[in-house]
Amino acid sequence: MKIIAKKKLWKYLFWFGPFLITVGLTVGLVSEQWGLIPLAFLITGIVISGLWIIWQSYQTNWWKLRSTQAGTNALVATLAVLAILGLINFLGTRYHLRADLTETQLFTLAPQSRELVSVLPQPVKVWVFDINQNPQDRELLENYQRQSSKFKYEYIDPQARPGLAEKFGVKDYGEVYLESGNKRQLVQTVNENERLSEVRLTSRLQQLTNSTTAKVYLLQGHGERQLSAGKGAISQAIQGLGDKNFTTAPLNLAETSKVPQDAAVVIVAGPKRGLFEGEVKALQEYLNRGGSLLLMIDPNTDPKVDSLLQEWGVRLDNRLAVDVSKDSVGLGPAAPLVTEYGQHPITKDFGNGNSFYPVARPLQITSVPGVEATPLLRTKSYPSSWAESDLQSEKLEFNADKDLKGPLTLGVALTRKLPTKSTSTPQASPTPSPLPSPTTQSKTSPTPSSPSSPPTSSSPSSQTATESRLVVLGNSSFATDGLFQQQLNGDVFLNSVTWLSQQEKQPLSIRPKEPKNRRITLTTTQANLLILSSLLVLPLIGLAAAVIIWWKRR
Repeated sequence: MKIIAKKKLWKYLFWFGPFLITVGLTVGLVSEQWGLIPLAFLITGIVISGLWIIWQSYQTNWWKLRSTQAGTNALVATLAVLAILGLINFLGTRYHLRADLTETQLFTLAPQSRELVSVLPQPVKVWVFDINQNPQDRELLENYQRQSSKFKYEYIDPQARPGLAEKFGVKDYGEVYLESGNKRQLVQTVNENERLSEVRLTSRLQQLTNSTTAKVYLLQGHGERQLSAGKGAISQAIQGLGDKNFTTAPLNLAETSKVPQDAAVVIVAGPKRGLFEGEVKALQEYLNRGGSLLLMIDPNTDPKVDSLLQEWGVRLDNRLAVDVSKDSVGLGPAAPLVTEYGQHPITKDFGNGNSFYPVARPLQITSVPGVEATPLLRTKSYPSSWAESDLQSEKLEFNADKDLKGPLTLGVALTRKLPTKSTSTPQASPTPSPLPSPTTQSKTSPTPSSPSSPPTSSSPSSQTATESRLVVLGNSSFATDGLFQQQLNGDVFLNSVTWLSQQEKQPLSIRPKEPKNRRITLTTTQANLLILSSLLVLPLIGLAAAVIIWWKRR
């Protein structure tokens, strides 16, 4: 009788254990506080349930039963799987790991965007005034947000918050604004046909966070490329400079005889006629005081800048660069396709991307003391590419006596250190020199001074540049409207100007990523052949195989 009574007591205690566990969980979950009371209930219930399990195993040899061992193994395996899944979810929440398997990395920010956002000097917020939240736009904004805690974004319904919409001057749904401190700027207007652009967002972000602007002058008066929209113009390139916070202006050295003091870069884009001797001398003086010059010289032209280029070890070759490889861009052999770039800040992120240069001339580079030259653009090796001397012949053939074997250099970047000065004299100019040294600029930015007072900086290096820079390209048509947006053509131009401006902190150009067209376009004959093979030939082959198998097994 005593044994039976003890068994009944343990049976009742077992049910009391789960009851206490349930009470403890209920109290803790309802009160959202896991204090002494819920923990006491939980611990007591767990202890009682454990004692019951031990007693049962002692009385019936429960652990030695085959069914118990199998059940225990299954329970342990289940708990292990749940623990692993829980750990994976925990790590996935805590640490973001994403893999972009698209060929052109459509869902990955460009290195320039990541670099810019990761070093934001102050918080920045993107306001999207739209009802619908496009998944593609949200993914792009989240990619930015992952780079820095200072980047935030928010979708706003203009009708729900009319005060905020009025504050930004919202006129239509889909307007995207960028805000940093007291600065606000319209990025673009998104709709069904136009999604949020990384190129525009990064450009506007750069403009908003960069307090300095650089002045770029474009030489005119010698048949250079037209600045406004038109045939053979470079208006898209000018717009690209504006998007990168550059201000542009035409320059006629025949009238001024001197490059303005606020010129960060001077561009000579495809002159058809020669420069006056005084103009070339003005450009030389500008370089000698730390200026930066971009020369884009087409073949069959003589801009009369040989004396300037000779000082830098560059000679314009009068032959025409040709590319007869099968993978050319479809513009003929006179449009060399470049996939090999020099190790230079201008081309560091190009990889083996494509750029092409319709009607280009090679450059000959010789070593000059004090000048550091880096070839930027190189064509394919011979026999795919060479410099053709006979421009009248309809049939391109390499002539060993007159032609030059590839690879050819179509672009070069050069630097020349300026002589150091022990003392500096104040310059009566409206603004300090726009070309501070890279070391100085990374710490402080130049501040405007009044016209009647000299620059306030006492450091010579903060007033003048420590080196002059020159980029020479044997082609200008690559930057014209229509071609500027193709492949890496625009990057070559914008990156060259950015590097020449000696604004080392500015990220270089990025291009929009476009998915490659993988569609298969079939002719009518090909489509009929596909239908015939799929609906008739393949079924007949299957039927014949089935008949053969049946006959062998008969």
